[in-house]
Amino acid sequence: MAFCKGFVEDLDESFKENRKDDIWLVDFYAPWCGHCKKLEPIWNEVGLEMKSVGSPVKVGKMDATSYSSIASEFGVRGYPTIKLLKGDLAYNYRGPRTKDDIIEFAHRVSGALIRPLPSQQMFEHVRKRHRVFFVYIGGESPLKEKYIDAASELIVYTYFYSASEEVVPEYVTLKEMPAVLVFKDETYFVYDEYEDGDLSSWINRERFQNYLTMDGFLLYELGDTGKLVAIAVIDEKNTSAEHTRLKSIIQEVARDYRDQFHRDFQFGHMDGNDYINTLLMDELKVPTVVVLNTSNQQYFLLDRQINNAEDMVQFINNILDGTVDAQGGDSILQRLKRMVFDAKSTIVSVFRSSPLMGCFLFGLPLGVVSIMCYGIYTADADGHGDERYEVVRGEAGGPALPDEGAGQPEPSGADPPAPAAQEPKDVLEKKKD
Repeated sequence: MAFCKGFVEDLDESFKENRKDDIWLVDFYAPWCGHCKKLEPIWNEVGLEMKSVGSPVKVGKMDATSYSSIASEFGVRGYPTIKLLKGDLAYNYRGPRTKDDIIEFAHRVSGALIRPLPSQQMFEHVRKRHRVFFVYIGGESPLKEKYIDAASELIVYTYFYSASEEVVPEYVTLKEMPAVLVFKDETYFVYDEYEDGDLSSWINRERFQNYLTMDGFLLYELGDTGKLVAIAVIDEKNTSAEHTRLKSIIQEVARDYRDQFHRDFQFGHMDGNDYINTLLMDELKVPTVVVLNTSNQQYFLLDRQINNAEDMVQFINNILDGTVDAQGGDSILQRLKRMVFDAKSTIVSVFRSSPLMGCFLFGLPLGVVSIMCYGIYTADADGHGDERYEVVRGEAGGPALPDEGAGQPEPSGADPPAPAAQEPKDVLEKKKD
């Protein structure tokens, strides 16, 4: 570990002035951040790997809490934030935090924006190396300018190449030139401005393989594509026929109906239902199939038994023509429901992981609030008693003394009650008058 650390530079305020002549891959971290601590050994391996392959990219890390002004200037708003700094450009890394994925990002972004393919041999080499890549075919044109603009924005996700028509394999058929193609899933798709709309949007939609192993991060990324996501939710440790059958059906539809659905649907499978449960705010049985609209949090549950690919295709077509009702969504009521669900989930998870910590975090505030409410209530009760006492005094014209002899027989031999005091003489004379 100490050996790996030697290939990651600790950066300070001088980095701002000294960085411009080099390409830097920087981890902006906070010392107290748990995710940053988890990334640290991976980041040290990234530094060692980049140095060993002779990459021109330098690897560094900066404490964003100590150098907050520099971090703010680079647009750091969370920890950890990984950026590749190339001249005046800063590219955010948004992929999985694994060594291979981070290194792939650094190699892709640090190189040329549009890479030429001079021969068919080079084309075949690129096709075998990359699961998804885009190619512009033709000379100078307005389409090429749009392609360059899209590449400058989306280079963080995928590769962009250019080639002449002679370099493209013979199985590629082009109706017109120039053209933009995406190669993936052992086939290719040609961009059609009339059907596919904006070029950048099309590239953003097509930068994924047609079938993927899903996780929470990938579902978040798919939200920008506008595609519906059909997922087989299974338990990968369970080798029963039902689990493997649903996964195979989704794979078959993704492969055999690719031309029909690739504009509107993304396919894949997910291990376990924990993440899906948080999206649906409900317990989803496993195995099953769910279709998600990650852009507005709507979802579609099966309304039929899925026995084969034809059943799944019929279900998808019913979703597209609107005969299957969407559930969930992002309405105000659903947002309030999600707030309650998230709060409940947080409390339950805290108590499950650490009951003592849960009692301290939630029991102590509740205890303080209860004591405050009790104090307010008792103070109000005392105030009302004083009020009643003052009213009695006001009505009696003096202190209200308890009538201790009321209802008790007078003892024998007791003196008769004293006669009432006589009124003054002048008052009696006035009454006679």
